[in-house]
Amino acid sequence: MADYAGPLAHQGRDGFKELTYPERKAIHNLKYYMWVEQQGKTVQELNAQWDPEYWRARFEDEVAYFDQLITEFNRQAGAAD
Repeated sequence: MADYAGPLAHQGRDGFKELTYPERKAIHNLKYYMWVEQQGKTVQELNAQWDPEYWRARFEDEVAYFDQLITEFNRQAGAAD
């Protein structure tokens, strides 16, 4: 809660924007220079990032680990599941 009470609780909405599909796609396409030209990745790897399953698979282990930490914290804090 301390992390939230600090910078996040005082963050205004003016720095956020709900993006439309074309806006999200345009931002995704901006990654071409860094991802393909600078890091030597393929266009296929870049395009794979547009699929939500790419991110689920990439962070599957981390999500499971953090779920365990949250469950343990809730248990210790006496919070309901």
